[in-house]
Amino acid sequence: MLFNSQALILGLLPLALAGWYLAPTRPVRQWWVVLASLAFYAFWDLRFVPVLVGLTLVNWLVARAHAASPRGWWADAGIVLNLGVLAWVKYANFIADNVAWVLGGRHEAWNIILPLGVSFYVFQKVSYLVDLKRGQAKTYSLSDFFLFVCFFPQLVAGPLVRHNEVIWQFALDPRRPEMAENLARGFVLFTIGLVKKVAIADTLAPVADAAFGRAAAGEALAASDAWLGTLAYTLQIYFDFSGYSDMALGLALIFGLRLPANFDAPYRAASIREFWRRWHMTLSRFLRDYLYVPLGGNRAGAVRQAINVVITMLLAGLWHGAAWTFVVWGGMHGAALAVNAAWNRTGLRLPWVLGWVLTLGFVMAGWVLFRAPDFPSAARMFEALAGLPLARGAVVMDTTQTVALVAGCLAAVLGPTSQGAALERLRPVPLVGAAVGVVLFLMLLLIGGRIPNEFIYFQF
Repeated sequence: MLFNSQALILGLLPLALAGWYLAPTRPVRQWWVVLASLAFYAFWDLRFVPVLVGLTLVNWLVARAHAASPRGWWADAGIVLNLGVLAWVKYANFIADNVAWVLGGRHEAWNIILPLGVSFYVFQKVSYLVDLKRGQAKTYSLSDFFLFVCFFPQLVAGPLVRHNEVIWQFALDPRRPEMAENLARGFVLFTIGLVKKVAIADTLAPVADAAFGRAAAGEALAASDAWLGTLAYTLQIYFDFSGYSDMALGLALIFGLRLPANFDAPYRAASIREFWRRWHMTLSRFLRDYLYVPLGGNRAGAVRQAINVVITMLLAGLWHGAAWTFVVWGGMHGAALAVNAAWNRTGLRLPWVLGWVLTLGFVMAGWVLFRAPDFPSAARMFEALAGLPLARGAVVMDTTQTVALVAGCLAAVLGPTSQGAALERLRPVPLVGAAVGVVLFLMLLLIGGRIPNEFIYFQF
């Protein structure tokens, strides 16, 4: 079930909210939303549910066993189990393909079910068990733990929520005095995210698909087509994923819960380090706290710091997908972060505009590799971006796509952040509420006239 679907907005969401606000006790309220979340997940494929439920139950039991024997190996075993499940469902065929290639053979892909969002909820459990092992977490009731993992706004594509950020909120009365404000601001933030996804990301998707599709088919692209396709995808992936994050935060706020922000205008960054502090912020801090810092961080000198950051970003690339293009993309960003750190140590500074242009250009080049299905396709895109070979333009945009492109550029670079607009600047004015309601209604009409597009990060 998609956030940008009438089934969720007009069906599951009202039912889940009714149970949440009308339930007589906290356990009933929580289990009601857990069941709604499992229904949301089962809508994709019923086979996904046993993996989610089984892994959640096992992790809860592991946490209880660790509490009973803190010096034992329970937490370590749980971490290995989680990563083992992720490695099997997501990377088994990738590893087997590469081993077969090295040996000169061919691997027939195993029929392995890849549960939706498994990368997100596995990392969520790993962070909890690591914190438990460090003495920075406690055990929770079964209903608390299940709702923490399965809460549908953040289940499939994050943000990567930590236990201490949300579980304590489950004890709050959803009918507390700020309920009306939470509902209003939540619906505004959800609507902003829906506009990002439907009006910008999905509108620009055919433009990006046309350019990258031609490259994948081995056709020569004009420079104008390559640049247009790259810009369209640069905006598509941002508004797709930030739109999802806005909708997730908005839905959670409608339930009276606050989730951590995941984006902070990343295309305004003037360095690659700043970009990663603004892009997919919950993944960045996970990688920092559970991988980069344990590797040694910046505590062992400049060379070791560079090695640590490259290793971290190589694994970040692999986390995004079982393909060498993702690994190289991660390596590019790791190398750029290492160079950025070395540059900062010199004490030199670039003018902000030059830093912004270089950063955005590098990020766009990385998106080419991220989007291309293979290295030859990426190479053709890079050749076309450089003006080689000469070819006639073939990618055409209609008026709606042109407006979406211009609006996307302006919003990404100049507009206020979604959270800033919905959670801080917005004032309780009836006229604003009416306008948001009209926009939401128009988005519902637009959704009804299209086949809903899945979110890009669902594949990860």
